Amino acid sequence: MSHFSHIKTQIRNLSALQTALSELGIDWKAGPKDVRGYRGQTHTAEVVIEQENGYDIGFSWNGQAYDLVADLQYWQQNGSVDRFLNKITQQYAFQTVMQETAKQGFQVSERQNRQDGSIRLVLQRWSA
Repeated sequence: MSHFSHIKTQIRNLSALQTALSELGIDWKAGPKDVRGYRGQTHTAEVVIEQENGYDIGFSWNGQAYDLVADLQYWQQNGSVDRFLNKITQQYAFQTVMQETAKQGFQVSERQNRQDGSIRLVLQRWSA
C-alpha cells in the first residue's frame, strides 16, 4: 500500500511551474525523477523537490494537470501543505499571465506586491 498522497492542482504548464518554483527560491530537479517515500517507495514525477529528511515532494502529470505527490507524514516545509501549494499556485498564475501577455505583445508597466499577498499588474501594449 502506497503512503503517497496525490493532491490535485490546476497547474497544467510545466515551464510556468518550474519558473514559479525558481522565483520562490525553491530548489527543484527536472524529471522524470523518483519521489522518495516511506520504506523506499517511489513515485515518478516531472518535478522533484528534495527535502533534507530524505523524503521528497513532486509534481506528477495525471493526464490533465500536475498533482502534488508526497508522503505527508514526512512533510518538511515551512507551513502547511495548503500554504505551500497556495504560494506556488499564486506564483504559477503570475508566470502564466506573464507568458501569455508577452505572446500578445504586452509589457508590464507597473507591478505592486500588496500586503494581503496579492499582486497588482498594469500592462501596456503599443500599437504600430
